[in-house]
Order: sequence, then C-alpha cells, then structure tokens
Amino acid sequence: MSPPRANASTELARSLLDMLTSAGVAEVVLSPGSRNAPLAFAAWDASTAGRLRLHTRIDERTAGFLALGMAKVGHHSAVMCTSGTAAANLHPAVLEAAHAGVSMVVVTADRPAALRGTGASQTTDQVRIFGDAATFFDVADPEGLEEVREALSLLDHGCLPIHVNIQFTPPLVPDAPWHHTGDAVQPRMRRRERMHGQRELQLGPSTVVVAGDDAGPRARVLAESGGWPLLAEPTSGARNGDNALRCYRLLLDGELGRRIERVVVAGHPTLSRPVTRLLERDDVEVISVPPRGWWAQRPFPVDREAHALTVVGRDDPAWLAEWQAADRRVARALDRLLAAEAGITPYAVAGAVCRALPPSGLLLVGASSPIRDLDLMAPSRTVGERRKLIANRGLAGIDGTISTAIGAALARPHGERNLALMGDVTFLHDANGLVLGPGEAEPDLTVVVVNDDGGSIFTMLEQGDPTFADRYDKLFGTPHGVDLASLCAATRTPHWKVDSLPELEQALASPNGGIEVVEVVVRRDNRRELDASIRALG
Repeated sequence: MSPPRANASTELARSLLDMLTSAGVAEVVLSPGSRNAPLAFAAWDASTAGRLRLHTRIDERTAGFLALGMAKVGHHSAVMCTSGTAAANLHPAVLEAAHAGVSMVVVTADRPAALRGTGASQTTDQVRIFGDAATFFDVADPEGLEEVREALSLLDHGCLPIHVNIQFTPPLVPDAPWHHTGDAVQPRMRRRERMHGQRELQLGPSTVVVAGDDAGPRARVLAESGGWPLLAEPTSGARNGDNALRCYRLLLDGELGRRIERVVVAGHPTLSRPVTRLLERDDVEVISVPPRGWWAQRPFPVDREAHALTVVGRDDPAWLAEWQAADRRVARALDRLLAAEAGITPYAVAGAVCRALPPSGLLLVGASSPIRDLDLMAPSRTVGERRKLIANRGLAGIDGTISTAIGAALARPHGERNLALMGDVTFLHDANGLVLGPGEAEPDLTVVVVNDDGGSIFTMLEQGDPTFADRYDKLFGTPHGVDLASLCAATRTPHWKVDSLPELEQALASPNGGIEVVEVVVRRDNRRELDASIRALG
C-alpha cells in the first residue's frame, strides 16, 4: 500500500527540493515567512535526511549574500524566501551573482496567479522581478518544474542565477510524512566552462597581461609562456609566480607604461584607473579573453577576442626584467614610506592581513579602499599554495560583505584559515550578517575592520578636493561615530580594538575560533596626502 499523498503545496515544495539536491545543491539558506512554509518544511526534511545543510537567516538580503558566498567558492547553493518585499531584498545578491558569473538558485514563494493585481496581502508582481539578471520560471504545479530541471543541469557549467517563483495555495503545512528513499547528495564543486576559440599570439609588440577578478591561473600561464609582465589584481587567482608585479599600477603612468603596445586582458579588471587609461589608449592593441557574467562585453575598445590563447615562442627577457626591477624599486620605496608614517595606515593593515593568510587560506576583501590597499601590498605567491582571495567585484558594492565571507568560509571547511578585510562603512552595511541563531553553523572567521569613521575612498577622488571641504563629510565622508564593540556585543561576537601594527599582528596570530572582529583604528584626515605620496613613487 502506497503512503498517503500530501497536499498540493507540500508535494510541489518537496518535488523542487528533490530536484535541487539531485542537481548537487547541498546548501540551502532560508528566511522565515508564511507563504514559503511548504519550502521551509521540505528543506527541514531534506536536511534531517542528510541531503543538504540548512541555514536560517531573518534578513533576506543577508540570506542572499550568504548563499552567494557559498557559490563563490564553488558549492551549489539556493536561497528561499516568502513573497512581497522579501523577494525584493534578494535583488542585490542576484545582481552581484549575475555580473560576476556565479551560479546560484533563488526560490521565492508567491500567491496563486489569480490573486495578482487584486490587493491581496503581501503580494506584488514577482514575475521577472530581477529582470534579465536571472533565468526565470513561474511555477504553479509539478509540470512547471520540468523546465527548471533542465536549467539546473547547467549549474555545473556556470549560468545566470536561476529564479524559481513558486505559487502555493493553502494548506501551507504538511499533512503527510515525506517518504523519501533517495541517498544523500554530496556537494559538487562548480566546473569551469570549456574554452573554445583558440588563438595564437605572435611575438613582437611590447606586451603585458592584465588579470582582473576571477581571471584564473590561465592568465599567469599565458604571461609566463610569453615572458610578459603580469598585472594581476589580488582576486584574479593569477597573482603567483615571478611574472606577477606588486606595484604595477604605480608604474603604468610612467616611462615603462608608455612603451606598452599590446595588452591581453582576462577576468574583470575594476580596481585601477591607470589600468583603465591603458586599456583606452588608441595606440595599444587590446586582446580580450571574455569574462564570465552578465554584460560580459568589455567597457573599453577590444581589437580581438579569444577564449583560449597560446604564445608562439618566448619574448625578449629584457622587457620583463625592466618591469621586475622597477617593481622591486617601487615596492621598497613604498614600504619605507609607510614605515615612516605615524600610526598604522590602511595599507599596513592590508599587508598584515595578507601575511597572516597561510597556504590554503581564504580571504574575502571588501570593496572601496581595502581591496585597493591590498592590491599594493599583496606580494606574488608561490604557485600551487592554493590561497583563495575573493571579493564581490561583479558590481563592486559594499552590501552583503560579512554574509558573503561567512558563506564562503562555511562552504570551504578544508581551508587552513578564513579571513575577511573590510572598511567600517562596509561592516555597518551588513551588520545583520552577524545575527546567527542558536544551532546555526558558524565558521572560524576573523573579520578585520579598518575603521576611519566614514568613507575614505572619496578623499582620493575628485570629491575629496579641498575645494569641497565644507560639504565633504556631509555628502561623502559620512562619519558615523558607531561604537563597534557595543555593536558586536549585541550579537555576542568577540571584538578586539587595536591601533598599532604589533597589536594587529598579535590579534591575527591568535584566533580564538568562531566569528571574531578585529577593529583597527586608522586616520582619515591624511589619506589624500598619503595617496598622492604613494602615486608619486612611480
């Protein structure tokens, strides 16, 4: 005798969970609600059966970025929420995933289609609420899930976020047990797309390789094959080996930079104005390896594109040697300049965090100043040490950074150490990420917060010109005066406040387990002058 069937909404939710776990989704983040109750109960049952790991977050924006962090290190993940504004709060994470080319599944509960436009409570138009940033499915019955199954088969190969908007009718709670007999599914790592369109590069022009975010090791291999300088951002996955330069951006506006005739671009370069100016030069040939993600076309003129590049021969070693010598000279001058500064600088903080990251460690870097500080301070590492540096560079926003770091740390349990580096405004923007309920999985993660009481990046831009000093803080500097220790205490998150490099190094050398925050107090009033002194070194 077959077991009794559950109601329609319960069966629909269980079918979707079966489909997700069969596709390798092993991490599910849930935000509470009434309309998504069928999903919640089905996720609970799947979790207790060992088919997935269930995380609960009260804030949908935090939930979305938690799932994104898991997906960024290669684990398939899904985030589930109720209807109305809950769905809208997932939009930032969906946009970041789309632009970064990170696959994740978003499931939003909805009222039946017949109630749309009738003023029903907590009901809005969720059809394609994320626009073209997600592959959309509006599901009312099990037959509608068949198209979802086909989309889920592409998760291993990288795709736009998949948005399943699923209509539930009462009753919303289970009325029969789930007699599932399938085996637990082990987490699968996302595979890279296979590269097509190979092109051979001839020697001759003075060439450099620019490796932006998520460029991967192929950028390093290409630079080494041709004997070319490698200008690799910290989160490129290519800042390894002898060809990678630490202070490349300080050299690009100088004599060496003016001699560049050809640039090969991989990944998504976003950090440096000198790199942008280089790529926009009329006298430079730009060859592009197209990046992953939505809107993958380049924002600068590209002469040729190819998914895979090989080099015919090896270039004159004098070209690379000149860059390496200049890089060593500028790096020494930069270290002397920073050592002479009174107090600890944001650059020194970035350097200390970088030194604390062991082989196989994970570092998530926040947007704005910290990732640019790290760009100048991170040395090239030995090939094969498997450090993983990641950031939300698809749209380079500051939202969701704590949650992304927690998600990445949770999904990378084999890592030797997990670190995050971010500014105080970024930290405050996602303070809800520290709200973990009892029983929730908690990673070992040290969050280093560079606190200059506001946004310092604007001091180095046009907005920071002394002409606008009378309105700068109100419009851009945004001092907040928040006591981060008290904020951390509210979530029982261990907190240390340091204001010197030795104190920071001691705090980094003695992690206590779990999530902890190390706040480093730095100056903001001299940031513009310090930046000008650094740029003059090139």
